[in-house]
Amino acid sequence: MKPLDRRTFLRSVLGGVAASVALPPLEAMLGVNGTAWAGGEELPTRFGVWFWGNGIKPDRWVPSTTGSGWSPSVELDGLAGLTDYVSIASGCEIKTATHPHHSGMTGIMTGRKYYQVGTTRDTIVSTFASQSVDQLAADFYSGQTPFRSLELGVTRFRGTDEGTTFQHLSHNGPNSPNPSEYDPVAVYNRLFGVTTDVRVDLARQSVLDHLGEQVIRLHGRLGHSDQVRLEQHLDGIRTLELQLSAERGACGVPDSVSSWPDVDGQEQIEQQNRTMSELLALALACDLTRAFSVQWSTAGSGVVVWQVGATDSMHSMSHNETGDQPTCHAAIGFAMDNLATFLQTLKDTPEGDGNLLDRCSILCTSELSDGQVHSNDEYPIMIAGRGGGRLRSGVHYRSGSKLNTSHAVLTALRGGGVDAASFGADEGYVTSGIGELEA
Repeated sequence: MKPLDRRTFLRSVLGGVAASVALPPLEAMLGVNGTAWAGGEELPTRFGVWFWGNGIKPDRWVPSTTGSGWSPSVELDGLAGLTDYVSIASGCEIKTATHPHHSGMTGIMTGRKYYQVGTTRDTIVSTFASQSVDQLAADFYSGQTPFRSLELGVTRFRGTDEGTTFQHLSHNGPNSPNPSEYDPVAVYNRLFGVTTDVRVDLARQSVLDHLGEQVIRLHGRLGHSDQVRLEQHLDGIRTLELQLSAERGACGVPDSVSSWPDVDGQEQIEQQNRTMSELLALALACDLTRAFSVQWSTAGSGVVVWQVGATDSMHSMSHNETGDQPTCHAAIGFAMDNLATFLQTLKDTPEGDGNLLDRCSILCTSELSDGQVHSNDEYPIMIAGRGGGRLRSGVHYRSGSKLNTSHAVLTALRGGGVDAASFGADEGYVTSGIGELEA
């Protein structure tokens, strides 16, 4: 059987607007062992960032065991089924500055000190001094995929006057952010080529309804296992369409509001997180992008995790809750549960002889350690995925000397296949990763 081109798309026109559906890697596109394309090229490796704001409780987040087979701490319990795909670098410290929130956010994402653009109240206004790490990866992958990078958001931004550092995760440079998209419908339409100005009656139709003949022809070229994989892929798109269309309302055309509107003033965080996870998995499986960022919550997080009984924002709770801060602790655990949902979605998406998570390197982190005291040591860093064999997964590496966090970031960047000689500048500059986490 003739190999199928790995760039094969199903294409149609919906209301005069071009629509396309990319395909996942099928056996007909792969070599005999499923580890490379039929033409010999390696399957893609991706780099991403998954970020939550306002840190952790170090005494309940850092695992008590080190080395391979680490045991989850109480705040990481949601990741219990994924420890063989997640490595932790603990005992690390931001070296570039010590200003609350600003120094950690720019230090972990750029390896540099923040760029101050002003002052406000009793604090500063800042932006990133250089590209964020996800955009360094996007530069490396440039031209290989339809989308240079994807930036997704889960819990919404609630306002600040402290600059782009507080609102945005991905940056091209000073005051040049790549805003996260919080509307799943807009993400879907961007990925699959359907714009929101299509006529109302056509907007209710499925892209897949217009691809029937192409699907039938493609079926005839595939073996049985590829036919099953194709149907699973299209069923996943159909499920997302039905889910998103149910949220569009009577007008039939999505607006700028999230597809998961608040219920009684409360964000539907788990539903939003799951939908965004599924959309990103589709984008990666179809090789629409190889660089991405997910901003689960912003720096100085304003999210109210009502699911664990919180009535105030994460930031306010971290300062105002007394004792051992049980609600703040539960909210951190909830964020880690959402991370687990994201990682499990990638793991459940097959690719070649493995799954998407096998060929991802994902830096999972925050902008500080303990939100109560704004600490930058004992910094929370996880590297998820196996980087196509470049990473040792399932390892807890603990530094006994407050290692520069930039070493961990460079490890993750190289795990994504990015040929980076160094990361950061000045106090944040490093030329080596963490050998214990590298394959």
